[in-house]
Amino acid sequence: MRRALIAGNWKMNCTLAEAAALAEGVVSGVAGVEDVDIVVCPTFTALETVGKIVAGTNVAMGSQDIYWEKSGAYTGEISPDMLLDVGCSYAIAGHSERRQYMAETDEVVNRKARAALAAGLKVMLCVGETLEEREAGKMEQIVERAVVGGLADISAEEIKSLSVAYEPIWAIGTGKTATPQQANEAHEFIRKVVGRLYSNEVAEALVIQYGGSVKPSNISELMAEPHLDGALVGGASLKADSFVELVKGAQG
Repeated sequence: MRRALIAGNWKMNCTLAEAAALAEGVVSGVAGVEDVDIVVCPTFTALETVGKIVAGTNVAMGSQDIYWEKSGAYTGEISPDMLLDVGCSYAIAGHSERRQYMAETDEVVNRKARAALAAGLKVMLCVGETLEEREAGKMEQIVERAVVGGLADISAEEIKSLSVAYEPIWAIGTGKTATPQQANEAHEFIRKVVGRLYSNEVAEALVIQYGGSVKPSNISELMAEPHLDGALVGGASLKADSFVELVKGAQG
């Protein structure tokens, strides 16, 4: 039985004070929830502050990005060990916004994922297609390429510490949401690809999150689909009450 995973990606939002208040609200709101893995992903500047607030609670912390080198002359980047040092246990790799605005390729995403896993971080590996690609009937082609490329040289043992987040790019921040059936079809396809790469056993154990305008009003319907195991939440994670409602809506 796969455990639900609900992660809040705060993106480029929240001052230190705002991040602290949001983290405190989430921690108090989800106290006692035991059957959902809960993650918040603040900006780099707020990691230490939020890390202290969530330490020892049922809320884990993740980074929005990561670099693959341990240290060195890589201005503006952050290493896996630095993230572990401030209390991160998760890292997002390959979010569509980084692919779009920072031109990250599947190869780059794979290097980040492998470095994170090697350091002991859990990874949320993002894949998804644009509206144009979906309308052209290329969803499977695009998603398969991203899954195969993103998982290159990652072992069956390492993949136990990885989830795939399917985020149709046309549904991120647009208010549009893939129907539960559309999302489930994409998740089922991802599971088949992983089954071919590894085994059916590995594929069945893989947690696949959905990302794309997830809200308290649609989480239960999405989670009712057999291949949806959680969510990577953007806007709705910026208010503690809505994120808490999402987490509770994902409970079995």
